[in-house]
Amino acid sequence: MKTTQMSLPGMRRLGLAACCATLVIALGACTTTTRQSVDSRPVMRNSAPSTMSELRIADTALDSGNVELATSLYEKAVQADPHSVAGLTGLGNTLYTVGDFTRAGVYYDRASKADANATAPLIGLARVAMRQRRFDDAISTYRRLLALTPDDPLASAGLGAALDLSGDHTGAQAVLREALRKNVGDPLLSVNLGLSLTLSGDPREGANVLLDVTRFPAAPPQARQDLALAYGLLGNREAAAEILSRDLPKASVEDNLRYYDIQRELMSRPTSAQPAAPSAIPTAQMQTTRLK
Repeated sequence: MKTTQMSLPGMRRLGLAACCATLVIALGACTTTTRQSVDSRPVMRNSAPSTMSELRIADTALDSGNVELATSLYEKAVQADPHSVAGLTGLGNTLYTVGDFTRAGVYYDRASKADANATAPLIGLARVAMRQRRFDDAISTYRRLLALTPDDPLASAGLGAALDLSGDHTGAQAVLREALRKNVGDPLLSVNLGLSLTLSGDPREGANVLLDVTRFPAAPPQARQDLALAYGLLGNREAAAEILSRDLPKASVEDNLRYYDIQRELMSRPTSAQPAAPSAIPTAQMQTTRLK
C-alpha cells in the first residue's frame, strides 16, 4: 500500500493517535523499554559506609515506589554532603517521579555542577527538558552525554527522541540507525526508530523495524502499540486490533482503531485542506527508570 508523506502539521496530528495508542500523556511514553543508567560511584575517602548503605536503601525504596522514604534518605545524604551527586540526583529523581519537573531540574543541575562528568544528572536534565518541550535544550544535553559516553545507546535513544519531537525526523533516524549499527538489536533504539519512521510518513518501514522487536516474548507493550499504529495507518485494522487487544480493553482498542482511520484519511488529504494541528506531540521512548 502506498503511503503519503506527511508535513510537520500532519505529523503532529498523528501524534494524537500515538498518544491514544500508548495510553499516556504527551511525552509520557518515553519508556516502557527500560534501561538502567549506571554510573560507577567510587568510594570516596570521606564517604561514610553508613551513608553509602542509606543511598542504596534510598535507591531500592524509589524503585519500589516508596518516594517518601527515598526522599528522606536522599535529603539526609545531602545534609551530610551538600555536593553529593548521588544524593542530589536522587532528590531529582523523587521529584521527577511525582511530576515536579521544575524542582527536579534544579537538583539535577546542582548535581551536574558538583561533577561535570557525571552522566546521571545530565540524563535527568535532558528528561526534564523533554517533558517541558524544550527540545533544543534536550538535544544539546544528549549531545553532551554522547561526548562523555560515545556510542551509549541510552544517550543515542534520547537524542533520537529529542530530534524526532523537534520535527527533525531525518536527523533522528540517522542518529538511531548509526547507534543500532554499534548496538545491534537494542530494543530502545529499535522502538524509537520504528516510531520515527511511522510518524514521518513511512508506516510500512516502521512496521518492519518494530516487528523485529515484537517477535520476542518479552517485548514491551510500547513496541506492540507502536506496531499497531503502523498497521492501522497501513489500513490493516485486523492486525492492529489483534495487537492492541493483548494489552488494552476492547473499548480502548476500538477508540484507537477509529483514530487510525481518521489519521489515514488526513494523510490522504492535500496539505492545504488539513485542519490545524492539535497541541499533542508524538511520543518516543526515553529512559525513565532511576538514575544513579
